Amino acid sequence: MPIIGSIIKRAIELRSLSTKENQKSFDGCKAQHDVLKSLLRKAQFTHFGEEHDFSEILRSKDIIGEFKKKLPVHDYDLIFKKWWYRSLNGEAFVTWPGKVKHFALSSGTSGASSKYIPVTTEMLKSIKKTSVRQLLSLAQYNFPPEFFEKGKGILMLGGSTHLQYNGTYYAGDLSGITTGNIPFWFQVFYKPGKRISKERDWNTKLDEIVKNAKNWDIGVIVGVPAWLQILLERIIKTYNLKHIHEIWPNLSIYVHGGVSFAPYYKGFERLLGHPLTYMETYLASEGFIAYQKRPGVDSMQMSLDTGLFFEFVPFNESNFDNDGNIVANPETITLKDVEEEKEYALLISSNAGAWRYLIGDTIKFTSKKLNEIRITGRTKHFLSLCGEHLSQDNMNRAVELMSNDLNIEVREFTVAGIKHGSMFAHKWFLGTDDPLDPDEAKERIDNHLKQLNDDYRVERIAAIKDVIVEILPAKVFYDWMRDHGKEGAQNKFPRVIKAKQLDEWEKYVDNFKNN
Repeated sequence: MPIIGSIIKRAIELRSLSTKENQKSFDGCKAQHDVLKSLLRKAQFTHFGEEHDFSEILRSKDIIGEFKKKLPVHDYDLIFKKWWYRSLNGEAFVTWPGKVKHFALSSGTSGASSKYIPVTTEMLKSIKKTSVRQLLSLAQYNFPPEFFEKGKGILMLGGSTHLQYNGTYYAGDLSGITTGNIPFWFQVFYKPGKRISKERDWNTKLDEIVKNAKNWDIGVIVGVPAWLQILLERIIKTYNLKHIHEIWPNLSIYVHGGVSFAPYYKGFERLLGHPLTYMETYLASEGFIAYQKRPGVDSMQMSLDTGLFFEFVPFNESNFDNDGNIVANPETITLKDVEEEKEYALLISSNAGAWRYLIGDTIKFTSKKLNEIRITGRTKHFLSLCGEHLSQDNMNRAVELMSNDLNIEVREFTVAGIKHGSMFAHKWFLGTDDPLDPDEAKERIDNHLKQLNDDYRVERIAAIKDVIVEILPAKVFYDWMRDHGKEGAQNKFPRVIKAKQLDEWEKYVDNFKNN
């Protein structure tokens, strides 16, 4: 039994035990109240805090109620046009004390142009704190002492740490910003290392990682499923391997986030010599929101005491229009009033100067007692042309079930709602390199959705007159992303494609088929 591994494992277990004891008396609602109070106190003398009477809110007997009364709900366009652009121009004390020196570039899966999300020193400290907590949760996974040996590398496939600098601020992927700020003690484990991490060209970065893969003993991989799968396949092909464990025999954990892993699971399993432990994280450009703490569950524990205050907007027609835009004065509730298995959109107020900010994700509570959630999709990535209320969660599950039925791998997909005569149809684009009959795929996806969603089943009789499936090579999806400047790191293909983006996508697909 390796001595170093035993010591590290025991240290993690003891620290985790101490944390667990503290959490027995943890009151999430009180923690959230304290977070909001702290945020208001720190930001009361900013321009935003003065305009919205933070000092007066702090004197109120009902801080949360007064906060909701005095502050509007913001989406990105609203808060950027009125506030964040001033921080981007170098102005201090706009929505958070001091100058903002870093901005995370995020276009998500819908917008064409990049969004500039403020990243403050306090936010980076909060991310580190939550990251340590996830590390401590390894004590529950019963890994052998050998896993904790110094030599085991952690491969993090993220954005470039060589950030853009204009003389006032640095900008780049949040993964690049956080990787550039990792603590010194982590450098021993971190791969691909500083030099390769600075590389801005995505394919050059992948080439460098493949070239060095044989020199590393990787125990953990971290990144978005689609791009990590491409990397592992390239390594296997380059070194003529049967599976990735022939070169990294100690690979044990995959930490993933950003999209549902369900559609990728089958493809990943084909690349392995033995099973991995999967750990999900919810690290958005606006902060580290939640992480999977317990093995074998499809849920993550919210981080309730690390600089993020949450509000939950019931995801329904009263609060959102048909395009997924939030109404001016939506109904919002706090942690104490949430219900399990109801869908909510997330609003956050943060120590990076976001205030009642719609981040665009929808979630469900799987355990109110444990403050655990599951991501169900995006506010703008759903289909409800005629009341079918088809969520991204439904779509992911239907594709996963169809793939299992037919023993094939669908690497990417997107869905569009289209006119069909006087009624409607759903058009699916499936990216797979396996033989797949579109009629068979259509029948199975349609039947699974009818079982998963009662509203869909009813509308398939009344208004959704057809389901259309188009089969494409997976590379078409990746080529589209590259051509739109969204290759690599945290970029994801949209699960629902609408309006102008749909027109561009269909022209792109037609062009591919005709060449």
